[in-house]
Amino acid sequence: MTRSLYLIDSITQITAEMGDAVIVSGSHGGVSSASYVVNAPRAPFAVFFNDAGVGKDAAGIEALNILDDIGVFAFAYGHDSARIGQAQDGLDNGVVTHLNAMAHVYKNWIGKSVRELAKRLQQEQQQER
Repeated sequence: MTRSLYLIDSITQITAEMGDAVIVSGSHGGVSSASYVVNAPRAPFAVFFNDAGVGKDAAGIEALNILDDIGVFAFAYGHDSARIGQAQDGLDNGVVTHLNAMAHVYKNWIGKSVRELAKRLQQEQQQER
């Protein structure tokens, strides 16, 4: 089984069709971004956000912690590796900088390509969550 991959410039564009898929978003990984995933009709398998420079109290990646609670693998890529708001650039040039607790098995991917990790996640089996 190969999961679908969706590129959305804003996480506000998430739809039910994206349930159990891998999403690369151009959005920051703040609390407001998490709310769109939490309230989506169907949860994605994994989501990537721009780390937006992380910010005060790690506000730019707080979504990663929130998505732990609903069982979604969540990652952030560096704001200096890809443009905020441009998912295609995140896929093409993004470098993984952070991940949530449930994604700890992917900790060796920090510093590596979003494209390659997204490809790997597309192949993961459901029971490996």
